[in-house]
Amino acid sequence: MCKLYIFIVSLSIVLLMYSCKRSIAIEDNEMSLVKSPNLPTTGIPFKEYLGVNAFEWDFSVNSAPEKIDESKFKIMNSFSGIRHYLEWYHIEPVEGQFSFSPGHSGGWDYDRLYERMKAAGKYVLVDVKSCPSWMLATYPANDRDPENVPAPYGSDRKLPASYIQQARAGFQLAARYGSNKSVDTALLLINTAPRWPGDIRNTKKVGLGTVNYIECDNERDKWWKGPKAQQSPEEYAAHLSAFYDGHQGRLGKGVGVKAADPNMIVVMGGLADPKPDFVSRMVKWCLEHRGRKPDGKVDLCFDVINYHQYSNDAAEHNGQASKGIAPELSDLSIVANNFTQTAAKEANGIPIWVTETGYDVGEHTPQRAIKIGSKNALVTQADWNLRTALLYARTGISKCVFYMLDNVDVNSYTQYTSSGFINPDLSRRPSGDYFLQAINLLGDYHYVSTLNKDPFVDLFELGKKRMYVLCVPDQIGRTAVYDLDLGTAKQAAVYSLAVGANEMTKKIINTKNGILQLEVSETPIFVESI
Repeated sequence: MCKLYIFIVSLSIVLLMYSCKRSIAIEDNEMSLVKSPNLPTTGIPFKEYLGVNAFEWDFSVNSAPEKIDESKFKIMNSFSGIRHYLEWYHIEPVEGQFSFSPGHSGGWDYDRLYERMKAAGKYVLVDVKSCPSWMLATYPANDRDPENVPAPYGSDRKLPASYIQQARAGFQLAARYGSNKSVDTALLLINTAPRWPGDIRNTKKVGLGTVNYIECDNERDKWWKGPKAQQSPEEYAAHLSAFYDGHQGRLGKGVGVKAADPNMIVVMGGLADPKPDFVSRMVKWCLEHRGRKPDGKVDLCFDVINYHQYSNDAAEHNGQASKGIAPELSDLSIVANNFTQTAAKEANGIPIWVTETGYDVGEHTPQRAIKIGSKNALVTQADWNLRTALLYARTGISKCVFYMLDNVDVNSYTQYTSSGFINPDLSRRPSGDYFLQAINLLGDYHYVSTLNKDPFVDLFELGKKRMYVLCVPDQIGRTAVYDLDLGTAKQAAVYSLAVGANEMTKKIINTKNGILQLEVSETPIFVESI
């Protein structure tokens, strides 16, 4: 366990080198959404914007990693699902020998974890990442880094065949946890040997139906790591083509996610530098090397576009961030709009996800939420995280996943080390409170339109029911008065977020001829006509 947390801290230190590219503040606090019209309703439930990044040990019993700790798992009530950082070597510690239940590296039971998530109605996005030691052994000693490009040393990175090992891992995961119950079990590479006498043996299983999404590695545009870890768009497209379907089946049997389960959704690894041109070049590679489908569309090797972006003041300080800023005051919506346009024009209109975003609460990190008036950084983090989810609902992004469930070190000076939603005693932070309350009240509603932009007034619907969400897009403690027109309604329920509570506070207020006058702050409020 300790070694794993040290790994996270090391990763976070590396990330400090590239905080400047995460997000650019809009000069003069110009609200970027004003520059583009609202997209039509997507019908996506708001809970899809309330996911969280997590590890297997976040849910396991410390002394018995194969078991689920229900006191830990209850925090999942605040989220719609997880992006599971799955270290490749945890399921394949020896090349060609897979173990899942239990895994022979760490002892976690992935069957049990994913079953528990499904039973709770939560999605799992499995992110297969990091080179296993047996692959790193092919590299010179000075070049061995788990974040290296996942291909043996000396491979031609432009060829899909160079990535066949990770593509086999994708097949094994999809065969076991996907929906296809007809996978040829002769293709399963399960290590059935016990670790010790009396140990539980792994067995071959197919079509468990507990996972719907698999992500191919993480931030493969690692420019800060240098050539050994960074892939060009064309190289990553070749990598994805192998992982997706064995490069259209050309790499043989038992290779590629789709070869095991055509219904499994393959998500491209989240881009650290959120530039749509990376995706455009991948699409061009697919057109050249995979051609078109019978319907004339490019035969893409990914079902979802994925990028990462954090909101901070880097642009105000020559690329060196000093603190986080409110989501609406950054370029989050501009970047989202650029990606949606690219997807519509070049990538068959496939969905776009943001699988890392969020804020620290540590006093020293350059990604920290700030104190605003009587609000401490914990409450500002909660405000800004929820407003980030609302922003992505407006801009046509299909899913948002926050970084991350718990802290690495709240006292660290390194960004992303104190961005958790829970405290060491497993109690919720205000961010966890707000997400729980929002998912319970608004989770099944979908975004329809924005009626006003300062304050923001967003309309959500669920069947014939309507919910309005209002907030001031600022970070100075500003308030505004807004007259909300509720038509013929004589009363409205006004819901306010509450720190330390499971539910929002509720007030019934009379309208005046259908108009409800509201004082709106930087903390969202929710209004339902009665």
